[in-house]
Amino acid sequence: MDNHAHMLIEVIETKLAKIMQGIQQVYTQYYNKKYKRTGHVFQQRYKAIVCNKDGYLLHLVKYIHYNPIKARLEGGVNYKWSSHISYIKGKDNIVDVENVLKVISKNKMQAIKGYLEYMKGEIDDIEEQEYKIEEAQRFKLRCSKKLINIEDLIEEVSKQEMVEVEEIVKKTKKRNISDIRKAIIILSETNCEINNISISNKLNIDATMVSKIKNRDINLTEYAVSVVETYKEILKFMPDPECFSIRK
Repeated sequence: MDNHAHMLIEVIETKLAKIMQGIQQVYTQYYNKKYKRTGHVFQQRYKAIVCNKDGYLLHLVKYIHYNPIKARLEGGVNYKWSSHISYIKGKDNIVDVENVLKVISKNKMQAIKGYLEYMKGEIDDIEEQEYKIEEAQRFKLRCSKKLINIEDLIEEVSKQEMVEVEEIVKKTKKRNISDIRKAIIILSETNCEINNISISNKLNIDATMVSKIKNRDINLTEYAVSVVETYKEILKFMPDPECFSIRK
């Protein structure tokens, strides 16, 4: 898209966080060098949702390829930066189209034909796919893992980051503590059954600030992101993914 990107990435050995870190670093270096600037390029942390190969894979491909139409970009489904054309051709130097086409048919020509037929569906049929996938993932998380209380989360983070719990829960303007608090708020979304008011009372942060952090209206520093990524693994924040849809 013109101001963000949708990517469908299969995660095998290298973790998603490592993949995205590489993409961000390389593109930031390229962009800053080209336009003779410094600093961050991306305003927000990437958003990721889980997609099983046998579930929403084709829905996600369709969702991604229909986004230029929804945004009314020139070219529509044939938008120049879309991988739709690669699927029609059945090959691409960057996008691995064969794995997706094989879901339709092992015969490449039949797979391409089936893909084109699938793409004829109404756009209304797929507009809610992202929402449905996220809801399904949240439901799966609630059913598959035991939630922890916010006190345990704070204590675990304080130990690993080598700071006192008292430092985290009292009012302070220290940058590292502020980052740790933001990370705890993000992690609490799916690991703790707690509302914004309770979190604000526990961390001595205004409830509106908690809401902004959860909605990603406030950018996270690299340190805050690293804390979140670390504890996603430690707390088993989500199941091992096979594939992700990512938005910049």
